Amino acid sequence: MTLGRGGMASVVLNVGGARYSLSRELLKDFPLSRVSRLHGCRSERDVLEVCDDYDRERNEYFFDRHSEAFGFILLYVRGHGKLRFAPRMCELSFYNEMVYWGLEGAHLEYCCQRRLDDRMSDTYTFYSADELGAPGREEARTARGSEPAAAKKRWLERMRRTFEEPTSSLAAQILATVSVVFVIVSMVVLCASTLPDWRAAAVDNHSLEEQSRYTAGPGREPSGIIEAICIGWFTAECIVRFIVSKNKCEFVKRPLNIIDLLAITPYYISVLMTVFTGENSQLQRAGVTLRVLRMMRIFWVIKLARHFIGLQTLGLTLKRCYREMVMLLVFICVAMAIFSALSQLLEHGLDLETSNKDYASIPAACWWVIISMTTVGYGDMYPITVPGRILGGVCVVSGIVLLALPITFIYHSFVQCYHELKFRSARYSRSLSTEFLN
Repeated sequence: MTLGRGGMASVVLNVGGARYSLSRELLKDFPLSRVSRLHGCRSERDVLEVCDDYDRERNEYFFDRHSEAFGFILLYVRGHGKLRFAPRMCELSFYNEMVYWGLEGAHLEYCCQRRLDDRMSDTYTFYSADELGAPGREEARTARGSEPAAAKKRWLERMRRTFEEPTSSLAAQILATVSVVFVIVSMVVLCASTLPDWRAAAVDNHSLEEQSRYTAGPGREPSGIIEAICIGWFTAECIVRFIVSKNKCEFVKRPLNIIDLLAITPYYISVLMTVFTGENSQLQRAGVTLRVLRMMRIFWVIKLARHFIGLQTLGLTLKRCYREMVMLLVFICVAMAIFSALSQLLEHGLDLETSNKDYASIPAACWWVIISMTTVGYGDMYPITVPGRILGGVCVVSGIVLLALPITFIYHSFVQCYHELKFRSARYSRSLSTEFLN
C-alpha cells in the first residue's frame, strides 16, 4: 500500500457516516473483495475506482453506501451470526449493497433467500454482477498495466461460464441445447440397439463373429458412427471444460465431472479391447465385459443435470441430506429385521404341515417386508394365516409412518436447494436477454 502516511498502521473506512478502523494486514485479506482491493491500489486514481472519495491526510476512505446494511454485512464476515436483511430496508436494496461489497445471495440465511427470490420474481428485477460493479469487472480495470493477461483472463472466464452456466449467455444456451440433443440421440440409439428387430437386422448383415464385435463395441453400422460422433462431442466438451477451469484439482473432484468420465471411458476401453482381441476366441470371453461397458453409457443421462435445474436440485438435496438418508435406511433395516423374523415364525415356524413355503427363511421374508413397507405389494408372496395377515397390515402401516418421518426433512431441504439454484440461475437471465436483443 503506497497511499497514506507511511507511519499509519491502520486505515479508516467511512461508510455512510459510520467509521471503521482496520489494520493494513487485515485489509489485505479482508473477506469483502471491494475492501481488500484497496490494498492493491497504487495511485489515488485507482482508489477512486474502488471508493467514492479519499482523504490522504487521515488515510480515510469514503463510501456513499447504506451504513446500516454495511454494519450487518461486517458482522457476518467477522463471524458474528448469519447474514440477514437489515430491518426496515428493502430486500432489493440490501442485495444491491451485498453485491457492491462482494457477496452473493447464497450468503443469506435461507428465509431471507426466499424473501429475496419472491421479491425479485414479483418485480421481474434480476441483478447482474457485472451491472452492479462486481469484483471481476473492477479487477479488470485495475489490471490495465497488463492488458494481454487481463484479456486472456476475461476470455477464460467467459469460456468457463459458457460451458458451466447454461443460462449465462446466448452462446451457452446454444451449447447446452446441442449437448442435450447429443445425449438424447445417444440414449435413443442405445435403447434401439436392444430391440429384437435391430438384432435380427444385424444378424442378416454380419456373421456371428461380426455380430459379437458389433454388440460388444463400436462397429461400422450407422449406430456405431452415431455413437462415435456423440463420444467425440462429449470428449471435446470435457477437455475444453478442463482447460478453462480455474482449479484443475477441484474440477476432477466434482461429481458431475466424474460421471462424465465414467460415461466416456467405457467407449475407449471397448475400442481398445476390440483392437487387441481381434476376431479370435478371446473376444467371446470378453464379450460380456464389453457389453457391460457399453451399457454404462446410460450414465450419459446424468449429464442432463448440467442443463436442468431439477436434476441439479436432486443431486444437491442428496448431498445435503445424507444423514436423513442414512436415518431412513436404518429405520427400514430395523423394521425389516423385526417383521421378517415374525412373519417367518407365523407363516412357517409354528405349523410345519401347513406352512407357507414362501417364508421358509428370514432372508426370504425380508423381500416381502420391503415391498410391503413401501406399499408396492407385488403379490408374488403373501401371508395365508390370520396372524400373518394381521402382521402384514401392521407392517404396511409401520412402513408409511417410518418412511414419512425422515422424508419431511428431505422435502424441506429439496425446496431450499431448488430456490437456491433457481436464484443462481435468475442472476444470468437479464444478461442473457440483453445479449439476445443486441
